Amino acid sequence: MFDLLIRNGRVVDGSGLPWTHADVAVTGGRIAAVGRFPESSAKTTLDAAGKVVCPGFVDAHVHGDLALLVDPYHEPAVRQGVTTYVLGQDGVAFAPGSPAVQAYMREYTAGFNGNFPTPGKSWQGVAEYLALFDGACALNVCTLIPNGNVRMEVMGLDPRKPTAAELAAMRRIIREGMEQGAVGLSSGLDYVPSIYADEDELSDLCREIAPFGGVYVTHMRGYNPQKAPVALEEVFNIGRRSGAAVHVSHFNCHAGQTIPLLDAARASGVDVTFDLYCYLYGSTLVSMLTLPPEVCAGGIAATVDRLRQPAVRAGLQDAFENPRFPIETIRLASIPSDEYRHYEGRGLVAAAADAGKSLVDFVCDLLVATNCAAGCVIRHFAARQDADVLALMRHPLMMAGSDGIYVGGRPHPRGTGCFARYLGHHVRAGDWSLEEAVMKCSHHVARRHGLADRGLLREGFAADVVVFDPAAIADRSTYDDGKALAVGVSDVIVNGEFVLRDGERTPALPGRGLKKQN
Repeated sequence: MFDLLIRNGRVVDGSGLPWTHADVAVTGGRIAAVGRFPESSAKTTLDAAGKVVCPGFVDAHVHGDLALLVDPYHEPAVRQGVTTYVLGQDGVAFAPGSPAVQAYMREYTAGFNGNFPTPGKSWQGVAEYLALFDGACALNVCTLIPNGNVRMEVMGLDPRKPTAAELAAMRRIIREGMEQGAVGLSSGLDYVPSIYADEDELSDLCREIAPFGGVYVTHMRGYNPQKAPVALEEVFNIGRRSGAAVHVSHFNCHAGQTIPLLDAARASGVDVTFDLYCYLYGSTLVSMLTLPPEVCAGGIAATVDRLRQPAVRAGLQDAFENPRFPIETIRLASIPSDEYRHYEGRGLVAAAADAGKSLVDFVCDLLVATNCAAGCVIRHFAARQDADVLALMRHPLMMAGSDGIYVGGRPHPRGTGCFARYLGHHVRAGDWSLEEAVMKCSHHVARRHGLADRGLLREGFAADVVVFDPAAIADRSTYDDGKALAVGVSDVIVNGEFVLRDGERTPALPGRGLKKQN
C-alpha cells in the first residue's frame, strides 16, 4: 500500500536517459519505487496517461527571497513545475545578515528582490532563514551566502581591500553559513558592495566553501564581447586558486566567443558551469545600468543626495552619452512611486520625452522619487541573437535559471515563463530533446547545488514530482504582461504532497528549507 501511485505516464527520470512507460510510487514523502505495479494499491492514485511524469524543476537563479515569505503558494513557479528555488543570488540578498545589513539589502535590491514587508518573521543566520520555509511554503528553497552581505557585516560599504583581520572575520561568517546548510557563495560584481571584492578576496572566501563542496556562483564583471573574456578568466582563476566549483549566473554572452573559453577551462581542470534563461532581454536596477559606480558609493541615502545636486547631474552627461549598457533599450518595469508609476511598461527615453525632461534629469528624478528602487527590462548587447541562446542551451555545462523577478507592474516574462518555455516551445521546436530539457531543469541543477536527494525520480529520493502535457505546456507571459501564468502542468507534488492537483491549487504548504548534503 503506497501513499500515492502515479500510473500510466511517460516517465522522464531526470538523468537524461530515454523516457520509459512506468508507474511512480510515493510513500512518506519519498519515491518508493519506479516500475510497473499492476497489483499494487495506494491511498491516492493518479492516472497520467498521455502525460510526462518527471522530477520537480530546480530554478538555479531566482529572486524569490522575500516574495516567497509573503506569497507562499507562489503560482508563477508551481504552474511551471518548479519545486525548488536557489536563493541568495548576486551577492546582495538576506541571509546571513544583521538587522542593519538586511535593512540595507531590502532598500538597495527593492527593484529586483522587492522590499516586501515580512511581519512576524525574523532571522539573521542561514539556518534561521531556511527554517522560515519549513511547512510554510509550496516550494523548497536552498540558499547561497551573498558575499556583499558578508563584506558589509565586516567592512560596511567601504570600497577598499580588507585587512587580514577583516578577511579572517569574513571567512568565519562564511564557514558558519556553510555549517548551517548554505550551498555556496554568491557574488554580484555590478552591485554595491559586492563589486568592491577583487579576485584575491573572492578566492580567499571561496577557500571556506571548497571543503564543504560548495559552489561559487557569480554575476561576473561583464557579459558583452568586450568584458566577458576578462570576467571569465577571473572566475576561472577563483576556481583554480580556491579549489571550489564555479558557476556563472545568467550567462548572457556571445556563444562563439565564450564556449571555447569554457571548454578550455574545463579541459584545464576548472569545474565551471552556467545557468541561462531563454530571452534576449534582461532585467535589473535602473541605477545599476545608468549610474557610474562612484555615484552609488556609500549606499542609497548617499546616492540620492548626490542625484539632487546639479553638479552631479552635469557630471553624469558624459556617462549617459557613452553608456556602459544600451540605455536606449531600457523599459521601465517596476516603479514604486505614485508620481512615476504610470511609466511602467514605457521605454526610458520615451518616458523622459513625455515628462519634458532631459534623460539625465528624468533618471535622476525617478531614482530620487523611488529611493533608487526602480527596476527595468533591458536588451542584452545588440550582437547577441537567438542563435547564441540556442548554442548555449545545447552546451552540456548549461542549466536552467529563470532570474525571475516578482515585483512591479510590468516584470520581465522570464519569472512566469522560462521553464514552461524550455519544456514547451524549445522541446517542440527540436532545440532540446524532452529528456535533455528535464535533466537541465532538474537533476543538473540539484546536483550542482548539493541537493543530493532532489532532481531524479529514483527510489529514496524526495518526492518532488511534476505531471504535464508535453503538447500543451507553454509560457503565456510577454513583455507587456509578464505576470501571465504558464499552462500545461496539471499536477505538482512537493515532498509527497500535492500543491497543484488536476490544474487546481491546493492549500498544502509542504516546502522545506533545504541544506546542502555532503
